Formats: sequence, C-alpha cells, structure tokens
Amino acid sequence: MADNGKAKPASGGAYTINLENFSKRLKVFYDHWNGNKSDLWASPDAIAIATPPSSDDLRYLKSSALNVWLLGYEFPETIIVFMQKQIHFLCSQKKANLIGTLKNAAHEAVGADILLHVKGKNGDGIDLMDDILSAACAQSKSDTPVVGHIAKEAPEGKLLETWAEKLSGGSVQLTDVTNGFSELFSVKDATEIICVKKAAYLTSSVMKNFVVPTMEKVIDEERKVSHSSLMDDTEKIILDPLKAKVKLKAENIDICYPPVFQSGGKFDLRPGAASNDDYLYYDPASVIICAIGSRYSNYCSNVARTFLIDATPTQSKAYETLLKAQEAALAACKPGNQMCAVYQAAVAVFEKNAPELLSHLTKSAGTGMGLEFRESGLNLNPKNDRLIKEGMIFNVCLGLNNVQAETNNEKTKQFSLLLADTALVNDKTVEILTNCSKAVKDVAYSFNEDVPKPKQPKFEPNGLEAVPSKATLRSDNQEMSKEEVRRQHQAELARQKNEETARRLAGGGSGSGDGRGPAKASNELVAYKNVNDVPYSRELVIQVDQRNEAILLPIYGSMVPFHVSTVKSVTSHQDNRTCTIRIFFNVPGMPFSNDNTLKSQGAIYLKEITFRSKDPRHSSEVVQQIKTLRRQVASRESERAERATLVTQEKLQQASNKTKQMRLNDVWIRPVFGGRGRKLTGTLEAHVNGFRYATSRADERVDIMYRNIKHAFFQPAEKEMITLLHFHLHNHIMVGNKKTKDVQFYVEVMDVVQTVGGSRRSALDPDEIEEEQRERDRKNRINMEFQNYVNKVNDHWSQPQFKGLDLEFDVPLRELGFHGVPYKASAFIIPTSTCLVELIETPFLVVTLGEIEIVNLERVGFGTKNFDMAIVFKDFKKDVLRIDSIPSSSLDAIKEWLDTTDLKYYESRLNLNWRPILKTIIDDPQKFVDDGGWEFLNMEASDSETEDTEESDQGYEPSDAEPVSESEDDDSGSASLVESDDDEEEDSDVDSEEEKGKTWDELEREASNADREHGGESDSEDERRRRKVKTFSKSGPPPQRGIGSSSKQRPPERGSGSKSRPPPGRGSSNGGPSKKPKFR
Repeated sequence: MADNGKAKPASGGAYTINLENFSKRLKVFYDHWNGNKSDLWASPDAIAIATPPSSDDLRYLKSSALNVWLLGYEFPETIIVFMQKQIHFLCSQKKANLIGTLKNAAHEAVGADILLHVKGKNGDGIDLMDDILSAACAQSKSDTPVVGHIAKEAPEGKLLETWAEKLSGGSVQLTDVTNGFSELFSVKDATEIICVKKAAYLTSSVMKNFVVPTMEKVIDEERKVSHSSLMDDTEKIILDPLKAKVKLKAENIDICYPPVFQSGGKFDLRPGAASNDDYLYYDPASVIICAIGSRYSNYCSNVARTFLIDATPTQSKAYETLLKAQEAALAACKPGNQMCAVYQAAVAVFEKNAPELLSHLTKSAGTGMGLEFRESGLNLNPKNDRLIKEGMIFNVCLGLNNVQAETNNEKTKQFSLLLADTALVNDKTVEILTNCSKAVKDVAYSFNEDVPKPKQPKFEPNGLEAVPSKATLRSDNQEMSKEEVRRQHQAELARQKNEETARRLAGGGSGSGDGRGPAKASNELVAYKNVNDVPYSRELVIQVDQRNEAILLPIYGSMVPFHVSTVKSVTSHQDNRTCTIRIFFNVPGMPFSNDNTLKSQGAIYLKEITFRSKDPRHSSEVVQQIKTLRRQVASRESERAERATLVTQEKLQQASNKTKQMRLNDVWIRPVFGGRGRKLTGTLEAHVNGFRYATSRADERVDIMYRNIKHAFFQPAEKEMITLLHFHLHNHIMVGNKKTKDVQFYVEVMDVVQTVGGSRRSALDPDEIEEEQRERDRKNRINMEFQNYVNKVNDHWSQPQFKGLDLEFDVPLRELGFHGVPYKASAFIIPTSTCLVELIETPFLVVTLGEIEIVNLERVGFGTKNFDMAIVFKDFKKDVLRIDSIPSSSLDAIKEWLDTTDLKYYESRLNLNWRPILKTIIDDPQKFVDDGGWEFLNMEASDSETEDTEESDQGYEPSDAEPVSESEDDDSGSASLVESDDDEEEDSDVDSEEEKGKTWDELEREASNADREHGGESDSEDERRRRKVKTFSKSGPPPQRGIGSSSKQRPPERGSGSKSRPPPGRGSSNGGPSKKPKFR
C-alpha cells in the first residue's frame, strides 16, 4: 500500500488512516453523489469500486485514485460498495483490521455503517459477494438495483473477474459513474494543493538543476549520449530528490512517466511517448524536447521544454508563437470560463501571428491533473464546455508537430515543439507551479556565434554567398576570421549607435541628469520662542542647554542665547592660570557660508566672541559640550536633508507564517548601521512585496521593496571570503543614517585568523588538512544556503504580479572577469548578463549595460602593460566612468565580451578629457551628428601615421591615474635594472637585429632632431643629461649591454617607422612617438 502523506504509520510500523481527512472527504463524496445524482452519477442505488491487484507498471485508475483520496492508501484486490446507509468492504483480514477503525467516523460523517467481508486466503469470495448484492437489493427495495461502476476498468485477477461476472449476471443494472468521480476529483482541497505544489517544485528543480546543466555539458563537450541514458539518469534524480537540491522524503516520490528526451527529427508529442536509443542530436537547426513529470504522495505534476540549437528563422518564429499561445491559454484558465476557451485562446494567437502553423497545432491544450495524470472529462479541447472552477489543476500542454524547416538535413528538415506547465486555478488568476524558464533567451542556444546571421546575404557574381562559413572559421586562419567578424559587427553597431544617438539628441536631451533639484533653504533657527523660555541662571557663566540645542553666553550682564547651529567653531587656550575660549559664528561673507539661508541681510552679526576664565576645568567641559552638541545637530540635520530627497516607498506587506520560511539568518549588511555599539548580524526575510532585514535592535531595520530593485545579484564565494546578495536600487533608501542605492547582505565563509606561533605548518599536517576541509565544507554549506534562498525568491518573483518588474537574481560570470581600478584600489570586475559589477570592495561598482552609450579603450598600443576603459553613458550629463590599469592580457577577452553584448567600443592610444567633449556634444548635437557621431574615435579610420597634427589631439589629456609615472621610473632605483629572462631574450633578439642597423650616435642625433621638429623643447639635451646623472647616481653607470630603465621603448629599426606609444608624461604634446633610444 502506498502512503500519500495523509495516512501515517503508527508506532511499531503499523499503518493508521487519518480519520479527520476520511470523515471530511467521505461527507464530500456523499454530498456530491446526492446533489448530482441524476446528471453526473446516473442515479445509482449503490456504487461499486473494485481495485485490481498491484502492478509494477505505471498506470492511473480511478479505483486506485478513490482509495488514495478517501483512505490515504491504495488497497489492491479490494471491493468497496457504497450505499446510502451502508458501506461494504470485501478484502483480506489485514486490510479489514485497518478499515475497522473507520466505523465510528463513517457513522458520524454520513450516517452509514461499515460492514466488513473478510475473504479467506484460498477462498473465492462468491458467498460474500452474494451477501453484498442482497444488501443492495434490500436497501434499494428492488430486485434489480442500479449499481454504478467504472466501466473502462477491465477486471484483473480472479477476485475481480468473479465480481464482474456477478454484476453482469442480470441480478443488477450497471451504469457508468466515471463522470461523477471525474468531477469529484477535479477540485482540490488545501492538502491536495500542497502535494501538487511539492511535486511541481521537484519537477521544475530537476529540470533546472539537472536536465538543463547535463544537456549543456553534453553539447559543450560534444559527447555522444543516447536519449534512453538521459531518461534513466533523470529518473534516478527524481527518485532521489536531494540530488536535485530538494528536501523531500524519497519514499513519497515517484515518476509520472519515464522522462522523455527527443531530438534528431523523430518526435512524438503524445503523453505516452518513449525515449529511443538514438544519440542526442545538437547540430545547427536541431530541436531537443525534454518532458518530465513527478509525483508526490501520488499527486502529479508535469513540465516540458523545447531547446533550440542555432535556430533558423522559421524555428524561432514558431517557438515565439507557441510561447505566446501557451501564455494565452494559461491566462484563459480562469474560474467561470469554459474549458474550450483555453484552446480557443491558443488558436487565436496562431491565427493572428502564424496562421500557416495552425494545422500543426496539437488538438488539445492539456488536461486536468491530480491523482491521475490525465483526468477524464477535463480535456482542454475545443469541444469541452465544462466550467473551470477554483482549485482545479491543469497540465497546460501545447505543441507543434512536424513543421517543415528550411534545411536539407534529414534530421532537421522537420521539427516539433512542446511546452507544458502545471497550473493551479485561483480565485481570479492562474498560478504556474512549475517555475522553469521558457523564455527564448533561456532555451535558444547559439553555438555558432562566430558566423554572422545572413539576414541580407550578398552574392558574388559567381553566385556564391559572401559570408564566412563554419569551415572557414575552423581553418588555420581562425583568429583572423574571428577578428574580421568582430570588426564587421562593430561597424554595424557603430551605424546603429550613431542613428540611435541622433534620434535621442533630436528628441530633446541627453538624459535626465541626477534628478536632484535645488537644495532647500534651511528654516530660521530658533532656540527659544520667547524670553520666558530662557532658563534662569544665578551665575554669569557659559552654559549649554542640551534640550533646546542652545548655548547661553554672558554678555554685558545678561545671558544671551545662541542656537548651536550658528556656531562655526570653538577653541580654547590655557595660559598660566587663565583659560581663553573663542567662539566663531557663521556670518554672511565668510568662506563656504550660504548667504541665501541667512535672513535680515541688513542686520549686524556677531562674528567672534572671546571669554577668559580662571576655571580651566569648567572651560574645557563647556568647549567639549559645545562641540558635541554641534556635531549631533549637524548630523541630524544632514540626515534630515538626505531623507527629504528620498522617494516615498510603498508599505511592506508581511507574509504569513507559511511563507516566512524564505529567510536567511545571521547575515551582515553593507552599508552598516550607525552607532557606536557592537555590530550585530540580522535576518533577511522575503515578504509579499519586499525584503526586510532586521537585527535584535529595534532601530536597526531596513525594508527593500521589490518595485525599487533595479538589479539583484547572487555571488557565491569562490576565491573571496564572503558569499553575498546585492541589490542595486532605482531610488535611494536610508540604511541607518546613510543614503544609498546599493544594499548588500553577506556572510563570511571562513574565519580570518592568524596563527599565534610563528612556525609554518607542513602541508601534510593532519590538523592543517582537517582545517582546510572544514573551511571547504563551511563555504559549500553557506553557498548552498544562499542558493536555496535565491531559488525560493526567484520562484516567488515568477508569480504574475511581478511579471512587469523583470526581477531575477543575476550571477556574475567569473570567467569573463578582469582586474582594474574603478575608484582608488585595484579590484576584480566581473560582467553579468545585464551589468558590469564589482561587489567585494567598497564603494561598489554596478554599471547597467543598457545605460552605456559607448566604451572607449584608452592607452591601447603595442608594448604597453595596461590600458584604461572609459564608459560613456547615454545620459551625457553623467560623468564618464573610468576603469584604469587593466592588464593588456585582458584586452581581447574584453573586446569579445563587448562585441557579444552588442556594445560599440573604440580604441585610442591616449587618454581623452571627456568633460569638454560631452559639453560640446550637448551644446551643439546637430554638429556632432553631421560630423559622423562617434566615428571621430575610430582609430582605424583616422590617420595612422606617426606624425599627427595638433588638431587631432584637441580635447586629449593624459590620465590623472596613470599607473606608471616618470617619477616612479626615476625612483625605481636598482630595481629598474632587473628584468625577467623573457625580457632578456626579447632584448637579445632585438639586439641581433639592431646590430645590422644604425649606430647609437646616429640614433641619438635622429632622436634629437625629431624632438626639435615635434616641439619638444622641454625635453632638451640638458634635461636628458640631468636625468642620466640622476639615474646613474642611484644605480651606477649601466653596463655596455645592460638593460635600461623600466620604460620599454627600444630604438626603431632602420626604416621601420615606430608607432609605439610614449611613456606617460614623456611623449610630445601632439601624441607623436618618442624616438629617443634606450640607454644601454
């Protein structure tokens, strides 16, 4: 007998039936039977249900479903006959003992008595059957009572065959009650819905955490894996839910059907389809269909997804239309609609968007689902006029079968598509329980990205298409072909970007700016409203009134109050026995004073006042009190001014206790709360419309609304010390007394400790190995906790009310990361699918890719170790973001990433001064557009000769953040005379070529002449001689064939026309190359 979670084993391993569920559902059954006796149940006097023997085959029977629904177990080889006043059970002794516990519950629920007929081990039970039929005749007061049965279930086993013969012997009239049970099971109660939700969560988790990653790995590694082996592996994962990162008891889990994997042109969209032994086919224009279903406590769920590999236009259009049709079908699953309306909604989408595909559409949009995978009578076809009710659960499944593709390959010329989801009908909307992405961007894979899409192919005179083929890219000229493809794509992006910029500038501006208005003037400072409020003082001494935030100064025998905000500074000085206190006030005309906030401009102001005292102790206390009060008031006013600019947020709707399980305990927050107390960890909870973070202190609480979240990131700890969740917001919020757009929650994955003993332990030390293992386990455990929390929140965000927010946790792509200096310190900057982020060091860096106009890679040249990245935003009023000192080894990877994300980039040899450039564009946008837009940055299109004109360098300035300056070169000392063996090899190669060219004296003269021609008067012979002396005084004279300073400039070969970039600060003003040879 299978336990569905409602019947629980008692102590000693015996089974018990949940009496509460039995009573409730038995009453529902009898009420439904009596209320719909004629139209659904065919007016039977008794209802006979015969459950066949158990089988290892997957099958769905209404008799078994009734057992599980009513009793919590499946009772094989059992006959149950329901009458108005009696319920008869024909079964074995063991089952009778369990059913006997239900007698009182049945009598109290519906007034029916349970009668048990125990069949002997070797008996046929004919006499017991006669007794049951006699009781039916007696209760119905008829010789031929009407007995309802499930007509489509054929009898199995000796007992059921005998019972079928008895019923068909003419002593009773038979009628089919299948429709009655179908309607009875169609609406699920709360317990059943929980079981379906658990099954759906398992199904979608297996799809997301196993099926998709496994398929991607197979395709990426180009392995040969059969459909049947994928089916077996997936079935094992379903039956062991922990492997799918789902904490459900394995004994309650089963499959709905063997998982289905289809590809290679052989598709079968019927629910009973099987996975063949063919290999998974993933060549271009191929389609892969995956369908899996799991059961929790016998309740079913289903999900099906289609994956496109290098899709053709026909396949893309077909999938997008099918996706819209399924979404329309899901939206039509509302209470009160007819079931045929669901299919009609899907058909309407195809009639509007792709009528040519309508003939390939499946003949049904799915079926009802619950204890049976396909509940009879609940088919979502165009003929079913049954009404949809709240609490129904559907498997909404749509597909396209055998569509012709524009290929000649036997395995791709025909394709099929399938989408299926488990959906729950709520009071007004439908809830999709299988949260597994089906968006085009998540199911369409492009493994042939190097080949541009031939949307408008150009044909050569010989009829051949002028597009690089896949074979070309895999030839010996692969790198050249990739660069050529990237150059072509960038040229197209440049055209699109210039058009977009022209339209935006013509539309009236460069952006919204920072959105800040003029600062409000502060209110008039009032310490006391009238004279009577001034506290009385017997002594004429300086006093500080903390409550009214005022200081009382004795002036001409009276205590004169001043608000502490009028005080600019206060100092004290002690000389012998006297102490001098000087108080300076804010008055108009002083530096940094805001004259507009001071009223009565014609009044006389007190600028400074001095007091002398013989009590140094009192003087120091007063000075300290004034400083403290002034600091507190300034901090409060600053916070008040910050809060005044905040956008009003909606109120947090706290979740019920059932959904409060979405919490993350013992996490830290950045920025930290203010205060001088000990910092505490807190709990991050996900509620209905936002997050709440709170510590044990009542005043340390932060609410983050979902609608205010612009980007959400989850970064697990790999090479870092922390695992974090980061939220980048649309509008500022206050964290403590800090105004911020970035809020981060993190946990340290390992303790920062230092060994007290100075000795270094061996790597083979058992304690060291055990400690490392503990750190790894802790890191993996924390990463898993964060991952589970992220999955729950993503599932919550997938609900219909959050569809317009486009919320999903983004994970940084570490393999695309690079080092750079975005602010003051070097950091590891990582791209995500929508942003460029650095979330470890503060201040955080979050750049939205959609807000970027262009990217300029500066100081790019042969022989340079680093380059800079300047990010120009679409809002030209925003400052250009600079990321300096990026290693040149990352240049190709960055260009490839920028090109992949459709960001136009340019390269330049020098740094640009962007503020005047952007100001010029804002002042005269039409001239900018007429001059070619951003093409003035195109280094390849500009003059590449070594002698540039001064006009070409207007607006250029060396970067303030150059990683290596002239002073650093000169002060490097003897370290500059040491290089690696690789550099020595390079020098030896160059020397061997230089020996064939000019002498050093000739090169020195040529360099001097070149400097004079380029206007480099400051770099005269005398100055070079002084630098020689300075270098030689630190390191000694260089050897005859030694290595020079840290600059990598080498003398050019004869006639070579060197184009290398001069070191920062030492080149000529117009950007020309320095031709001074390297001293050897």
